[in-house]
Amino acid sequence: MSIIQSCYLLSAVLFILGIKFLSSPETARRGMHLALFGMIIAIVGTLFNAEIVTYFWIIGGLVLGTLLSLPISLWVPMTKIPQRIALSHAGGALAASLIGIAEYYRYSASLDSMNAGIIGAEVLLGSLTFTGSLMVAAKLHGILPARPITYKGQNFVNLTLFALMLGLLLYLILNPALNTTFYTILGLSLLFGVFLVTPIGAADMPVVIAIFNAYGGLVSAIMGFMLANRIQIITGALDGASGFILSMLMCKAMNRSIGNVLLGAFGKTEASTQNNQAGGAQDVPVKSLTAEEALAFFEQAKSVIVVPGYGMAASQAHHALREFVDKLKSKNINVKYAIHPVAGRMPGHMNVLLAEANVPYTDLYDMDDINPEFPHADIALVVGANDVTNPAARLVKSSPIYGMPILDVDKAKKVLVCKRSMNPGFSGIENDLYLQENTWLIFDDAKATLSKMAYGFKGGW
Repeated sequence: MSIIQSCYLLSAVLFILGIKFLSSPETARRGMHLALFGMIIAIVGTLFNAEIVTYFWIIGGLVLGTLLSLPISLWVPMTKIPQRIALSHAGGALAASLIGIAEYYRYSASLDSMNAGIIGAEVLLGSLTFTGSLMVAAKLHGILPARPITYKGQNFVNLTLFALMLGLLLYLILNPALNTTFYTILGLSLLFGVFLVTPIGAADMPVVIAIFNAYGGLVSAIMGFMLANRIQIITGALDGASGFILSMLMCKAMNRSIGNVLLGAFGKTEASTQNNQAGGAQDVPVKSLTAEEALAFFEQAKSVIVVPGYGMAASQAHHALREFVDKLKSKNINVKYAIHPVAGRMPGHMNVLLAEANVPYTDLYDMDDINPEFPHADIALVVGANDVTNPAARLVKSSPIYGMPILDVDKAKKVLVCKRSMNPGFSGIENDLYLQENTWLIFDDAKATLSKMAYGFKGGW
């Protein structure tokens, strides 16, 4: 066995083990290290390829990529990781598309139908993933409206455009040397990526990110076939399969189909309440209190369940939350974190943020494990979570989120909600939890609220 094939085999094993270890928070860090080591081995093995004419551009790419990645790694806060992931998908898809374009430019005159089809499929999928991922990042970062952007007949336009791309791809397979067809596919694919994401609201972004992750894997696998590179086929297949499985799990957690996510808008943002500032809280039928008043609720508490959400990420309150929880634990109060699968803006978003704040992974509980404990909890502390705590998902059949599994926060003895205003979540609907008799809202920035409550422990109870 050659050095290259030995390196590729070892890399494939490390990638598989890395995915295996990522299935548990306890071993996730080890899984990332194994996958990283596997990628290094794959790169080093590729450098032994006898067809390499010069290492100048390869070394230049490695140096440039390293220099660009350092500021991204050091300066991008954990709260912006969803946007960072989306941009990574865009960059990988763009690289694959450019390779496909270069290969077609070099060999278009001599391509057979099979290779033309492989290159065409790679460029089609890579291009729509590139622009689609940029749209996802723009929506998450607030550059574009987070709400679904729709117009009459949009689904018909998208389906027609997709059918046209597939038809042109078949025509390219029959006529590989027809440059006009190839570059038309490229342009339509870039446009389709934009059209694909505009009707999707930010509430669906966890699923969309997982889907584009799968697309990126498929593009890599197709590129592996084009370049006859075994490790790319393996890694692409692993990435694509895991991405689609994750997409299915995300859709199940939201009680939605992938077709519904890609073709339909989620809720309506026009129905949001008039009370957009904390000062307007007294105009709506909810009970509110200050951080200092909320602290008194914990004096007699024995068990607390914390429910983090996107609001915690937006206010960067995860460190303040961990500090407050440490104070609760110092009073022998049992504290657990309830993690909903789609809380935040990407799969595992809450786990990543809480890990950065050094919250023990043993304190994190999945929805199915923690839901039976809510009726026994003295306090459920909701930090920026909205749609994943809305009882309407169980009770109101006309609700856009009806049937979506939620955290049973409303069943706790007392519910305290850290919320900046009465604005609805990304589903665009009001949360019935806030109207319940056992619920109180703390209208302020979550980080400020938790810091005040943590500070209140200094004098003791």
